[in-house]
Amino acid sequence: MATSEDIKMAVDSSLYPPEVRIAIVLDNFSPHLSTKKDPRVGEWAAANNVELAYVPFYASWLNRIEAQFTALRYFALDGTDHASHVEQARMIRRYIAWRNRHADNQALRALVKRANVAWH
Repeated sequence: MATSEDIKMAVDSSLYPPEVRIAIVLDNFSPHLSTKKDPRVGEWAAANNVELAYVPFYASWLNRIEAQFTALRYFALDGTDHASHVEQARMIRRYIAWRNRHADNQALRALVKRANVAWH
């Protein structure tokens, strides 16, 4: 889960020039909603040309990353019984590394496409 510090570090070190507006899509997970209550987050976003875009309640399908979570569950987590959180985290990291090396994998692309369609 990305924290506000993670987001700030990613934007601060991004390859985008300051005049390019960056949109960060946030779902309604309670830590994300805290950004509405803490003025520091909004002030930082305004100062850094960042838009915090919240998806409506019960509309997580609008967030395109959800389909990637479907692929993660399918390829790395379904049918597993990890002995520890460390082992599970290792499996997730291995999947992400594999996914980044195989973005053109047809099975992966088909699953993500099905997940995108299913969310609509």
